[in-house]
Amino acid sequence: MLENYLGKEVVVKVDRPLGSKHPTYNYIYPLNYGYIPGTKAADGEEVDAYILGEAHSLDQYKGIVIGIVRRKNDIEDKLIVSNKSFSLEEIKQAVHFQEQYFNTEIIMNRGFL
Repeated sequence: MLENYLGKEVVVKVDRPLGSKHPTYNYIYPLNYGYIPGTKAADGEEVDAYILGEAHSLDQYKGIVIGIVRRKNDIEDKLIVSNKSFSLEEIKQAVHFQEQYFNTEIIMNRGFL
């Protein structure tokens, strides 16, 4: 249950850094994206995470889980990790490049904001 991550510090291993191209689809990542090593998501892979608020490519990032992207029409939800606060609208805009293809809702950690 990803809600257990809200407000927790995690380390994200970045496998799709800012500016990289998606390996299957034709879009460029406008932010850093990766996974939490040692975890397991509903799809059997490690839990994925969007990193917000960093303007350069990263290999790894330590931050706080400030939200969750819940995909209503897919089994793979995503964490939103940052050391800064963002509004709901800012988060929606940041993840739109990929989440526009899914029916999603954003769950935020209100205690962080």
